[in-house]
Amino acid sequence: MKVVNSLKSLKGRHRDCRVIRRKGRIYVINKTNRRFKARQG
Repeated sequence: MKVVNSLKSLKGRHRDCRVIRRKGRIYVINKTNRRFKARQG
């Protein structure tokens, strides 16, 4: 998992990427290709 400043570029890496808020943090997760994970905050 990467910690990044901007999730907007990471969201466009794969068509199944989703942006989700959990416990005040913002995550990019991908159910089909689990490589694409990132966190902000």
